[in-house]
Amino acid sequence: MISYGQKIDRSGWGSQGKAKSFELAVLIWPPSAHHHPGQRHERPRMKALHMLAAGHLLAKITKNTCVSGGIHTCLTIKVLFKLPLRQTTGMVASLLKLADLDWAVPDYTTLCRRQKTLAVQIPYRRADGPLNLLVDSTGIKFLGDGEWQACKHGVQGRRQWRKVHLAMDTATSDIRAVEFTPSSDGDSPVLPELLDQIPEGEEIGTVTADGAYDTRRCHTAIIDRQATAIIPIRKNGRPWKEDCPAAIARNETLRATRHYGRAFWKRWTGYHVRSRIEAKMRCLKAFGERIAARDPDRQTAEIQIRVALMNRFSALGTAEIVRVA
Repeated sequence: MISYGQKIDRSGWGSQGKAKSFELAVLIWPPSAHHHPGQRHERPRMKALHMLAAGHLLAKITKNTCVSGGIHTCLTIKVLFKLPLRQTTGMVASLLKLADLDWAVPDYTTLCRRQKTLAVQIPYRRADGPLNLLVDSTGIKFLGDGEWQACKHGVQGRRQWRKVHLAMDTATSDIRAVEFTPSSDGDSPVLPELLDQIPEGEEIGTVTADGAYDTRRCHTAIIDRQATAIIPIRKNGRPWKEDCPAAIARNETLRATRHYGRAFWKRWTGYHVRSRIEAKMRCLKAFGERIAARDPDRQTAEIQIRVALMNRFSALGTAEIVRVA
């Protein structure tokens, strides 16, 4: 136990830090080396790792500058396997050694510094026809106790969250837009920013969201993109003054809901497909219930890397759901 004012011997800290960075050195063999008939195929994480370890994704790092592709690859491995920065450098060095590549590995401080200004490119696929979007948001923790510990032992200290806003394509299940905001921000003000991330030349067919998006700003943003809003009216909703196309379309939804009932309107418009975006939130938190970064810019980069991984997993293959009854 160390008391305040006590002198600490730091002579061996350098070697210990170096050892920590290489304590995750692993050897990953090709999938055909130990595969036998009857065995299960490798998990998607290993498939993703083989893609990341390919030579065309690992960028060469010079003495003074680091290529953004190399930084992005290192941080992707960090997010994929839930590693600290030191262990990430050790794993990347192991992969380069396995590939017989005499490349330098960025230091963990370099990864932390470059993560703040990293521009993450999120891959996605485009389907034929108009784009149908599902919009929702969720909270993700970055400071404080976990849910089980807070329930078992009570909340100790403050807990803080951030909000992640997603817009998903129903045809490909890819995330097309993402926004990262403080927990105090609402859902409806972020929808126009999500729609702005969709290219102007791409046609949007429908935008499906819950009642929190039943505002003039959201309906106006959807009408401006010449799309149809599938947003249920709030239980205490009243007709709006029909002074714009967005108010006219919203009032038609209100009249249909009152005439046919809310349950019939949801089945008629296909509103229940919105449950797919809620399931996508679970995929986002499969990389960890909390984010490791503390700075907002680094947190944004970490969330964008998670979304990029989710889209790559969707490209590898998704389940085909067929209604039988």
